[in-house]
Amino acid sequence: MIKNKRSRSIFINISMQLLLLFTQPLLATVYDIGSVNKRLIGQPKVHIVVKGDYFQQLAEQYDVGFLALLAANPQHDPFLLQIGTEVVIPNEMLLPFITRQGIVINLPELRLYYFSLDGNKVHVFPVGIGRQGLSTPLTSTVIGEKRKDPTWRPTKEMQDRYFAEHGKYLAKEVAAGPNNPFGKYALRLGTSEYLIHGSNKRFGIGMRASSGCIRLYDDDIKWLFDHVPLNTKVRVINQPVKMSYENGDKQLIEIHQPLTDLESSKGNVIVTKAMQRFVGTNREYWQQLLPIIEKPHGLVVELSK
Repeated sequence: MIKNKRSRSIFINISMQLLLLFTQPLLATVYDIGSVNKRLIGQPKVHIVVKGDYFQQLAEQYDVGFLALLAANPQHDPFLLQIGTEVVIPNEMLLPFITRQGIVINLPELRLYYFSLDGNKVHVFPVGIGRQGLSTPLTSTVIGEKRKDPTWRPTKEMQDRYFAEHGKYLAKEVAAGPNNPFGKYALRLGTSEYLIHGSNKRFGIGMRASSGCIRLYDDDIKWLFDHVPLNTKVRVINQPVKMSYENGDKQLIEIHQPLTDLESSKGNVIVTKAMQRFVGTNREYWQQLLPIIEKPHGLVVELSK
């Protein structure tokens, strides 16, 4: 029992500091890459629900995507979490099958990877991408421009869509400030109209919600703006299935919901020839995978008998 007002005040102050420490967003999840032959990074993490928790808050706290949390925890109501239950935080993953250089954005998993210049670490961020019908394009390009406090100017296509939906036009431009959809920082992909940028909305990171640009949380885009130089290579890829042999014997696979409106993915199914070769003819492996193929959860799975 706290015996006097001064002690009670100190106790409350310390409690508030601890609360802020454990609830503020985590910056730029960083992983050691290790051997070039290994692709598994991170470790499984579980959050025990306390009063007031909900998925959007947890996504910001752990710097993961909203849909990634939803896929990894289908048993939970994202807005009415039961106190004391466990929420899986998807912080373990396989690196995409691509050269470990610059920025790599894998659209199906809604993640951006930035490989450090020394090649020893990778920084991983959740991203929002183009919604269905306005897909973020697959590309290989570079960071062509960096903007602080960018002005937002909607394209003619955006103006026409907005008018068709709402009967009025958007403002021709929005200056830097709280109403700017680009947030405080933007990185241009080559000379195109597509940007990696912040947002003036908390909701939409880790979702398909943009008009084609790539959105990040404010702290994440600031980190990239400060650390990524001009002409850094950028690749936007479509790899819903990632596979790896680890330590020469472990067979690991990670399956995400495939994007359905990318030109390059039309007609493809999730069970590719590469996946067939990787899994082989082991019936128990396929029985283990079938529920995940039907409803991908985006978590790393070890194939085991």
